[in-house]
Amino acid sequence: MKYLIVGLGNIGDEYVGTRHNIGFSVLDHLATAAKLSWRHDRHAFVTEYKFKGRNFILIKPTTFMNLSGKAVQYWMQAEKISKENLLVICDDLALPFGTIRIKAKGGAGGHNGLAHIEETLQTNEYARLRFGVGNEFPKGRQVEYVLGKWSDEQKKLLEERLEKCSDAIRALGTIGLGLTMTNYNGK
Repeated sequence: MKYLIVGLGNIGDEYVGTRHNIGFSVLDHLATAAKLSWRHDRHAFVTEYKFKGRNFILIKPTTFMNLSGKAVQYWMQAEKISKENLLVICDDLALPFGTIRIKAKGGAGGHNGLAHIEETLQTNEYARLRFGVGNEFPKGRQVEYVLGKWSDEQKKLLEERLEKCSDAIRALGTIGLGLTMTNYNGK
């Protein structure tokens, strides 16, 4: 079985460690723990993770968040991966910090990366893992907040949350989407 795991984020040093780059952070955590190396390839940084007979193609799109669909479509076609084996990881302002919500399909919910993926793939029927970044920002400061760095309190808890997301990725391949949602949603 082969899966495409997409971590959404923006390339560039100014975006490293920001809330909006949580997709990159999740995949970096998994790759570091598994001692994987990233290579720059078409529209993305790419690596392959093997776990219990499953192949996970991990990508961090280099197209910037708002054009993420280009990378997703390219790698789905290049690796011959169906939308049933696609998981997109992104930030979510509507969820409290560190909360995980995995869904089999759904709308973009105002997330530009998801909106472009839906537009490009012409479907919203693909799995996504939304990572809660909270919404502790003054009215009108949403962009500043998501492009901001984690608070000191959040940094203390982030490592454990990244590991929980890595566990969820592995679970997707071994126990399936339904049980993964049951075991990880709201955690």
